[in-house]
Amino acid sequence: MSNTMYNKMWHQTQEALGALLDKEPQKMVEPQRNQVFIFQTLATFYIKYVQIFRNLENVYDQIVHPQKRILIRKVLDGVMGRILELKNEMVELELTEFHYFDDILQDLKLAPQQLDIPIPKYFLKEKLEVIKGREKILAQILADSGIDTSEMKFPVKSMPFDQAVKLIQIAERARQGRLRALFMKQIYLQEYRAKQSKTLGKKVTDSWAAALCIQKVWRRFHQCKKTEKLREEEMIFLGMNPPPLFNEVSATVIQAEKVDRLRNEVQMKHEEDYREALVTIKNDLKLIEGLDIKENLQDQIRHWFIECRNLTGTFPDYPDIEEGGSAIIFSNKTIQQVIEDIIANQEEEEKNEKKKKKKKEKQPKKTKRQKKGTKEKNKEEDEKWKMSPSLFLPAMKEGCNAYKEIWMNKDESWNFSQDFDPELIKEEKRKELESEIRVQVDELMRQELKNLKLAVDREREHPAKVGKKKKKGKKGKKKEKKTKKDKDLTADRTIESLYKELVEEGLLIQALKVNLSDYIGEYSYLGTTLRQVSIEPMPSLLDVRQLITLYGIWPLGSAAVHEKAPLVKSLLLAGPSGVGKKMLVHAICTETGANLFNLSSSNIAGKYPGKNGLQMMLHAVFKVARQLQPSVVWIEDTEKTFYKKVPNAEKTNEPKRLKRHLPQILKLLKPDDRILIVGTTRRPFDAELQPFCRVYQKIILVPRPDYASRYVLWKQIIERNGGVLTSALNVSCLAKVTDGFTQGHIVKVVKAVLTDQRIRRQIHKPLTAVEFITAITSMDPVYKEEEESFKNWYAKTPLGKKRALAITGGSTEKAKDKGKRKEKKEKRAKKKK
Repeated sequence: MSNTMYNKMWHQTQEALGALLDKEPQKMVEPQRNQVFIFQTLATFYIKYVQIFRNLENVYDQIVHPQKRILIRKVLDGVMGRILELKNEMVELELTEFHYFDDILQDLKLAPQQLDIPIPKYFLKEKLEVIKGREKILAQILADSGIDTSEMKFPVKSMPFDQAVKLIQIAERARQGRLRALFMKQIYLQEYRAKQSKTLGKKVTDSWAAALCIQKVWRRFHQCKKTEKLREEEMIFLGMNPPPLFNEVSATVIQAEKVDRLRNEVQMKHEEDYREALVTIKNDLKLIEGLDIKENLQDQIRHWFIECRNLTGTFPDYPDIEEGGSAIIFSNKTIQQVIEDIIANQEEEEKNEKKKKKKKEKQPKKTKRQKKGTKEKNKEEDEKWKMSPSLFLPAMKEGCNAYKEIWMNKDESWNFSQDFDPELIKEEKRKELESEIRVQVDELMRQELKNLKLAVDREREHPAKVGKKKKKGKKGKKKEKKTKKDKDLTADRTIESLYKELVEEGLLIQALKVNLSDYIGEYSYLGTTLRQVSIEPMPSLLDVRQLITLYGIWPLGSAAVHEKAPLVKSLLLAGPSGVGKKMLVHAICTETGANLFNLSSSNIAGKYPGKNGLQMMLHAVFKVARQLQPSVVWIEDTEKTFYKKVPNAEKTNEPKRLKRHLPQILKLLKPDDRILIVGTTRRPFDAELQPFCRVYQKIILVPRPDYASRYVLWKQIIERNGGVLTSALNVSCLAKVTDGFTQGHIVKVVKAVLTDQRIRRQIHKPLTAVEFITAITSMDPVYKEEEESFKNWYAKTPLGKKRALAITGGSTEKAKDKGKRKEKKEKRAKKKK
């Protein structure tokens, strides 16, 4: 795709965004009561914003014009933030983290794949060098301290010499036995053939009979092949089988990838040229236009002095530097407009004095009935749902207006290479230069105004004003004393030394390079249908993947989104073992380039003992996490931190060390801190529910894969491990039989079956489903009882309780009120204790 095509794509997306921004305020301002209608409007806007985001992300990644990219980035961040806001509204409305849009997708004629939320490539592109540098430092520290990651992954057990010799002897004897058996078989077959030839006596001489036999065999073989081919063609025609060379990468795709890489290089070059131009153009403007700007400003301010003197009789007070100097008066205004403002201010002062006199007259008091009426009206208004104000709509509107003003009808026929536009830089730098020169001019003009006042009006500064200023200064000092900063326990140490210490202690670990796209799954196609019949569907793996993108990856990747979007400080991934909870944690780090801190109870056992040691450890972890953000703090088996009763075997490890400290840490995390606390658990029912749910804002239940996800998993994992899919391998049968087994089980089985020897033999003996089924029989699946226990536990969480109340008939507002009342009662009970 050429650059002009991406420009066209950008223009179309901007038009779609402009139309959506015009529609949204009209629908959202109107108060509504019908919950289904509200959800459908929210979902429609959500889907449309996702489509716009997908196009904008693609455009931002591939367009090479540096000034266009600045504007696209601003709009892109705004769209990301708006999607998160709409998601938050849907969660509060439906009281569930998972939403299904089957009916809306059908109306909009979209496929479920178009709802997939991509991860912006600029998350890693813009800090690729920083990430690589950090990885090198981490690898160096691990090598110096003797902790080798390869040894940790594949531990080699030592074996005594005698035992090793014995093992080799057994293997050699077995090999010799197999060869001897093969040799004896050949001798036996020779003897058997000799006996047969003796009994028959004579050879077959009828050539016609032999030819007929060969013909029969050949015709049967030929017909079998023909029918197989016809059946395959029919299956391809019906869409049951993929066409030939379907999975092979075409030459056009390879060429497109090369063009993308070249375009990225051009993008980098144009970006560097633009940065250099910002400095050189500003310096040129300073030399050429600097003196003219200074003189114009001085003439403008002098004219203002004279006009104020003529209209009011006195010279005006010059604004202070803190207020903004003369820029407040002349911001985007001509001298005539400034004079009109002075006259208007005088008229307003006169009107205000008249109004004050009228207000002194007594106003009639409201009767009780009137008050009751107003209260009833307020209640009715509260019952109606209203969309909460957005923090991202203004930024998007600004971006759309900038696009309309500058780029919509701009003639770019001269700029074929899509390099920076020097005229736009000049406009920006003129404003910067003017603001810099204005500061110097203000100093000169203040002195000039003093001289004018002394010479013409013979005015002098009153001593009272100076006194006031001094008092203000004292107040400011008092305020500064009140605001105490948190004590820095490691003020004398550098971040590098703390980083090294945490790596050596094993608290800062190297994240595995796993992309979120490697978390394979399929969409839930019956979500809306099941909910209409009041059946709560189990979420699909791709629903989980989307939540990880929205709550984990987007806020960590973009600082602009993290500051304004609904803040998610902590995330809990709960589910049976083998569903990919750890993989998702590592994927968050890989996609955002985040540091990974491991504060699991098993990992911190015996490290930094005592209260002071624990305080020092947490301080060091979060200091490094803030300095080198984004960061992920992972707590594996987090239920141990909130045990109802600590088992005797684990008492020495002190698993509940962090229980009191985690809520305090969450309070200290601000929107500026791109730090996410992620907990993973396979036994959440072992933990105390209330403190557990207070720490983790968002709880995501990770389910075992359903039939569709298992089907995709088997296919992709077999292919990734070197397997070849043929008609002999019934993947559908495999997916059906392995109901209850997790991704972990499937990966283990595939790796066990697909050995190097088996991969080589595939040409002569294709893979069959039986091979995998026999291997999986030794493993325990996730039984229904375990799945039900997870569902029951989730129903006891705050969001689960509200959802249950809403389904049984209680309104969402009642559910929210009950939840708040319970929380208040719990707090009172604790205080009494």
